Amino acid sequence: MPTIAIVGAGPGLGLSMAKVFGRNGFSVALVARTKKKLDSLAAELSESGIEAAGFAADVMDRPSLAAAFARIKERFGGIDVLEYSPASHNPEGGAEDHVGSATMTTPLNATAENIQPQLDYYLYGGIAAAQQVLSEMIDRDAGTLLFTTGGSSLDPLAGPPEFGNIAIATAALRAWVLKLNQVLDGTGVYAAHVPIFAWIGSGGPETQADTIAQRYWDIYTKREGAEHPYDIR
Repeated sequence: MPTIAIVGAGPGLGLSMAKVFGRNGFSVALVARTKKKLDSLAAELSESGIEAAGFAADVMDRPSLAAAFARIKERFGGIDVLEYSPASHNPEGGAEDHVGSATMTTPLNATAENIQPQLDYYLYGGIAAAQQVLSEMIDRDAGTLLFTTGGSSLDPLAGPPEFGNIAIATAALRAWVLKLNQVLDGTGVYAAHVPIFAWIGSGGPETQADTIAQRYWDIYTKREGAEHPYDIR
């Protein structure tokens, strides 16, 4: 049975993706900081007949991330799909479920000190997660890596000026993913970036997590292109 590892799993898009892939025969490994939340999500998936388990780790703590992936491989074997979509990051207090004022910095107030934690979280966290699976995928000549960010990674004007440091960091992750797609072209390993131009759950059906999650299954099955914006503007 193939396995998807969802890094940054939560009760919104992460859970919806888990259900989509689980209904299509995948086991699901959920990775986030809070074990209690992960256990609740895994229980909900199990009640739906989906094999799932939670593995607590902080993407800012690289050893804990590596340890979590070691446990995933021990439980499920190889990882076939990695999806990376961390919650918006508060440099002073870790990851938050929603964007808060402490996470945001306008370009006028940008400094190396308030940009670096976002780079550590989005860019270096994404690279660290990929390093847990990429070499094995290359050896097997099979695998998929999907990276999710907000729309300001692709269009800096999509968000308010207060997203300045987040836009910089997610744009850096985007650039790395696109180059990763380039070097993997012609192999059995596929990498893609999904920038989302929507507040998930804020409006009609097109903003709902279940609707957006279906797009990820389409990207996984079609394996076409390096970038797949979800833009409802």
